[in-house]
Amino acid sequence: MEIREVARQIIEKELKAVKNVSSKLGDEIEAAVKAMHECKGRIVISGLGKSGHIGKKLAATLASTGTPSFFVHAAEALHGDLGMITKDDIVLAISNSGETKELIDMIPSIRIIGAKIISITGNKESTLAKSSDISIEIKVESEADPLNLAPTSSSTATLVVGDAIAIVLSLMKDFKDENFAVFHPGGSLGRKLLEKYKLEDIQCEG
Repeated sequence: MEIREVARQIIEKELKAVKNVSSKLGDEIEAAVKAMHECKGRIVISGLGKSGHIGKKLAATLASTGTPSFFVHAAEALHGDLGMITKDDIVLAISNSGETKELIDMIPSIRIIGAKIISITGNKESTLAKSSDISIEIKVESEADPLNLAPTSSSTATLVVGDAIAIVLSLMKDFKDENFAVFHPGGSLGRKLLEKYKLEDIQCEG
């Protein structure tokens, strides 16, 4: 096996999947971003498995770029963590199949609470997609895994679209580097920002 060549082939396959998803983005992503921008509460992200890991990263990116957000594990949600969600929130549910049982089982309670549901799935005809107020389809032809089993291309495409949503929202909120400084006071990045700004002089919209 030529390791370097195989690695390149896998990367190229994922790049192709992302480009294909980008070319097929429709009105749904615009509707989703507008809904999140108008949201009076938080963006609550949920998922399981690799979708859950992507959801955690997206929640962190949203929060650090001016959109209050946190992650709720779908299984834990069914055992009390649904109480973290309010009627002013938007639940962003991530499932490649759109048939993740735990996410689907959350829907009746979310409806009673009164929060909106936005989903990211690989199948617009899935139960989750059809049960959502807005559904974004991120469909890939195949995974980068030769067995077409391990979430690779699909999870990468979901991550990229999630990043795009977060950054568009930050632009809509006119999020600036001084705001970034407030949320990143630690580490080398924080030190650089603190050299440029005095935290007590920064005003954050709440």
